[in-house]
Amino acid sequence: MRVALFATCLVDTVAPQVAMATARLLERLGHEVVVPAGQACCGQMHVNTGYRREAVPIVANHVRAFAGAEAVVSPSGSCVASIHHQQAMVLRRAGEDELAAEAEALAERTYELSQFLVDVLGVTDVGAYYPHRVTYHPTCHSLRLLRVGDRPLQLLRAVRGLELVELPAAEQCCGFGGTFSIKNSDTSTAMLTDKMANVLSTHAEVCTAGDASCLMHIGGGLSRLRSGTRTVHLAEILASTEDAVSPHQTTKPSLPRPTTPVATA
Repeated sequence: MRVALFATCLVDTVAPQVAMATARLLERLGHEVVVPAGQACCGQMHVNTGYRREAVPIVANHVRAFAGAEAVVSPSGSCVASIHHQQAMVLRRAGEDELAAEAEALAERTYELSQFLVDVLGVTDVGAYYPHRVTYHPTCHSLRLLRVGDRPLQLLRAVRGLELVELPAAEQCCGFGGTFSIKNSDTSTAMLTDKMANVLSTHAEVCTAGDASCLMHIGGGLSRLRSGTRTVHLAEILASTEDAVSPHQTTKPSLPRPTTPVATA
């Protein structure tokens, strides 16, 4: 299958190794990965903070960048949730009915990584090896909007060498919520404190999740505590093998070269 990778703006700027791991994993499973050059933000940040009019050209750009893609995969439950639940609505309210219909069709072909692996490819054992004690945080958008359920856990349980430990109060938010953590910093910090306490209670070496944004928030708190527990994206764990370079080392493989958009509208 020819898979278009939607890296997301946060992964591209803050955690590019996550996009690299996603591409490496999908290629190892036998699929061609392309990176449409026209991609940028999906518009989630603008919509969530009330700037729906300003989000229209951003959403339109996303739809055009991925038009014609057989499947779009992203290592972000949050952004995929926005594509599924916000993009067509934003365009339709702006009177862009034709583009809204294209957005709806694109959403049907857009998957969060664990959804794509389990539901589309039908695999849970991706041949990964990760000899660490790991706990999993189900992020809010993946849990409540995308309803990925236990798909990430199915994938983690099949990783050789990995010891998976249950996270207490796993479904509680970590307190990030994009600009929520800035506008409501005291509340966000209190929520993060609870999340970190639960992560540390597992004595896990690694806390993983399907969203780099939440991992950035949790990881920042854990690093300030000098806890020794680190955050690693689900894609990095699944891309790890006995022969591969560790995702925590500085040597990183290159992403497939960006392509021109699959089609233009």
